[in-house]
Amino acid sequence: MSVSLSFSVNGKAVTADVDPRTLLVEFIRNNLALTGTHVGCDTGQCGACTVLIDGNAVKACTILAAQANGSKITTIEGLATDGAMHPMQAAFKECHGLQCGFCTPGMVMSAIDLVQRHPNADETAIREGLEGNLCRCTGYQNIVKAVQQGAAAMRR
Repeated sequence: MSVSLSFSVNGKAVTADVDPRTLLVEFIRNNLALTGTHVGCDTGQCGACTVLIDGNAVKACTILAAQANGSKITTIEGLATDGAMHPMQAAFKECHGLQCGFCTPGMVMSAIDLVQRHPNADETAIREGLEGNLCRCTGYQNIVKAVQQGAAAMRR
């Protein structure tokens, strides 16, 4: 038995028949070959699989693909415009807010959601807002700087 899905991913209409037990992260990676959305912990604790669903950050390992039916999904691959990085992506690069890069897609997606909800978030609010995203490399200092710089660029 399968379920029919129809949604927008990175601005493109997607329809598919999938097993109703398919996680959104599995669908994005395996069916759409969008591998920027990472699978980390499979329990929703690391945030590496974060995508935007209707503009809100969601950990894609915590929901079924069927639950996103009819939604507008944005993955890290959908942020660039005409070959130019999204301001938050550029800030992470410029501020060295990444090292190994595994957590970066989820961090960037969560940071965009955070800044859209709290455009003038201070350091404390940024740290609290990114609480559900784990990084084992950077120590978060440069990630916080990147979010602050990205927020400023997004306000422009």
